[in-house]
Amino acid sequence: MNVLPATSTTDVRKALSTARLVPVVVLDDAADADGLAGALVAGGLPVAEVTFRTAAARDAIAAMAARGDILVGAGTVLTAEQVDQAVAAGARFVVSPGLSRAVVERCAELGVLALPGAVTATEVQAALELGLSTVKFFPAGTSGGPAAIKALAAPFGDVQFVPTGGVGPANLAEYLAIPAVAAVGGSWMVPRERVKAGDFAGIQQLTADAVAAAHR
Repeated sequence: MNVLPATSTTDVRKALSTARLVPVVVLDDAADADGLAGALVAGGLPVAEVTFRTAAARDAIAAMAARGDILVGAGTVLTAEQVDQAVAAGARFVVSPGLSRAVVERCAELGVLALPGAVTATEVQAALELGLSTVKFFPAGTSGGPAAIKALAAPFGDVQFVPTGGVGPANLAEYLAIPAVAAVGGSWMVPRERVKAGDFAGIQQLTADAVAAAHR
């Protein structure tokens, strides 16, 4: 699978829709970033959302972006300052757990795709007012799951959703069968403990299995 190059926000959105999966990565040590990126690429999934939950996030994004063969985004971005850090490191999309006007507007200023969390009609409408057409549906598992996305897709026909949180092999097909779902986010193919252990061969296999399931 080739999702690069992705230079504009439209390109990035299309790339994520093509990949169908967005690995949500937590890196405790930036030294693991290159090996993890290599495992994802070799497994057929050249995309990663690196969460800003650890001090290593910025350096990890920079290391992965420098490879040139993987589309890297930043996750758990809560402030405009973190947007600046992420984009400076090479992030091409920014994911937030909720809807922050400051984060969305800063992403627009910098020309990167913003994927804010939105699980209610009010939040989706607020995202539309900010010029967005794709949102993160988080936490998906406790916010109504596939049924809730289908319900929201009825009045918001042009909105695409990226459900994350509680998505895994058991319910992947149910989410991806919904036309309004652009891609799903998940961490089951990039377990934090395997990353810390340097088990990149295992991650490559988990990734290949996830890709096969997503396109089955």
